[in-house]
Amino acid sequence: VQLQASGGGLVQPGGSLRLSCVVSGFTISGYSIGWFRQAPGKEREGIACVSSADGSTYYTNSVKGRFTASKDDAKNTLYLEMNSLKPEDTAVYYCATIGYPFRCTVAGAGSWGQGTLVTVSS
Repeated sequence: VQLQASGGGLVQPGGSLRLSCVVSGFTISGYSIGWFRQAPGKEREGIACVSSADGSTYYTNSVKGRFTASKDDAKNTLYLEMNSLKPEDTAVYYCATIGYPFRCTVAGAGSWGQGTLVTVSS
């Protein structure tokens, strides 16, 4: 099982980025999977998670309306489209599988990928 996140970088406030998480070793269509982030000096948190049960997506309040998580089952890839980025979005972003019951939390996560750094700064 391997999850490979990419797409991070430096972006100005108000800008956009798209992160990708390529998965190998299992088919994501049968799994809940999501995005997490860890800002400097803060705990890792779940921000956008897709449930395999009904395809619904949970978003934490701080990213609602700005971030969109999506899956491409054919490419076995999870995406995170990030718009209207703010300096407080600066963090290392991770993708991870989510176990049962569906909880978009570190405790609910299973296999982790390595992170990709997003820096929002002018």
